Formats: sequence, C-alpha cells, structure tokens
Amino acid sequence: MAVAAAATGLTWNNHGGYPVLAAMGIFAEEYRALRPRAPKPHIFVSFYPFTRINNTIRLRDGAVYARLSDALEEAPESVVRAIAHILLAKLYRKPIAPRAAARYRQYALSAAGISQAAQIRRLRGRKNLYGTLGRVYDLKEIFDEMNLRFFGGLMPAPTLTWSGHYARRLLGHYDSAHNAIVISRVFDREQTPRAALEYVMYHEMLHLKHPTRLKGTRRCVHSAAFKRDEELFPNLPEIKRLLKKL
Repeated sequence: MAVAAAATGLTWNNHGGYPVLAAMGIFAEEYRALRPRAPKPHIFVSFYPFTRINNTIRLRDGAVYARLSDALEEAPESVVRAIAHILLAKLYRKPIAPRAAARYRQYALSAAGISQAAQIRRLRGRKNLYGTLGRVYDLKEIFDEMNLRFFGGLMPAPTLTWSGHYARRLLGHYDSAHNAIVISRVFDREQTPRAALEYVMYHEMLHLKHPTRLKGTRRCVHSAAFKRDEELFPNLPEIKRLLKKL
C-alpha cells in the first residue's frame, strides 16, 4: 500500500490509526526542513515486509518513493521522523543530523529493536543448512568434543552447519535468530589443522554462553568475560597465526 504525500498535520497513532498517512506527513515535513526552497515532489511511502529491518528510498520521474520495514509501524513517531530525515538526506546528498542518526541508532540497538529484528529474520529469513558432515570433518563431533572439554557437556547443541562456500573472511558465526553455528568450508580440508577448526567452534560456542548485550546504545559482542574464556583455549597465539594463513 502506498499513499502520495499531500496535506500534513496527521498524527502518529500506533493503535488503530493510519501509520502510512502519518509517515506520509512526516516525510513531507522532513523534506521541507531539509530543502526549504526546493519545489516539493510527490512522496510515496509504503510499509514493506522486508526479511530484515530495512528502509529504502529512490527518486523516479521526479517523485520520491520510500519503503519502510513494516516492523516500524509500531515504532515511536520520533524514530520514523529520524528515518525520514536520514533517507531524504542520503537521497539528496545532505549532511545527516547527528540527533537523527543517534535516535535511530538508539532504537535499532534497544532490546526491543534487536528482539524485533531477530523475530523478523526468524520468521521471514531463510537459513540455508548444509549439514554437519564434511569431506574431512564432522561439525557435530567437533562440537561434542568442545562441549566436554570446556563446558562439561552441559551446553545444548544449536543447529550446526557448514557454510555454502569457502569463506576466508567470515570463518564462522553464531546466528542468534536461528540458533545456528555456521562454519566456513575452508576448514573442511585435509591440510587444515583440526585445532584451528576446534578454536573457531569454541569461539562460536562462547557466543552462546555470553550473549550480545547492550551498553547504553552500543552492542557488546565480546565482553570481558567472553575474552577471559577465549584465553583458556590452548596455544591461542599459534592458532590465530594459523588462521591468518588459511
């Protein structure tokens, strides 16, 4: 559903109101604040079921088309106003006001924002699973061994899978939305030391033990406790040198 911007003065109402019309008015107001002397174009705003909390804007035939994540239909007006300013500033190559950037960042990194983003990814995003058994190594076997050695065998197993390609930059990651540990196939080779794979698995398991937390508006991915536990892995400096040679 898209509506062309016309009159302003509509109020934001998250309960039974018209968020598209309200967003329309907000974009019109932010456009005028950003470009006070320029002719106002037609502005079309729609809420779209993205698989992530994405927002896009483009200019076509003189009209502005903005797509906001439908998750933002429940966001406070100040957040939508900040997004409108950011999108329009990017479109017209204007400086982004620090206050608008900070307001959107505060919302995106809030507990509610992170939870909502994870729920959207879980419900709409597709996770490609390639199984645990590789040509050389079995991820389940590696996980079980690390579980016994470092966690007393008490850590519940998440979904384990090899990645679909031989990534060298992203060697592994924990996807909290799908509760999955993904390991790059670059490790599934005879020349790759088993200890290197064990360390990456251990590192991702630590993300289960020490979940990402918020410090103000900043995400803390590797806390002090996380780093202390990471240092327990044997021969860690040598392992990190091996990873650089993959």
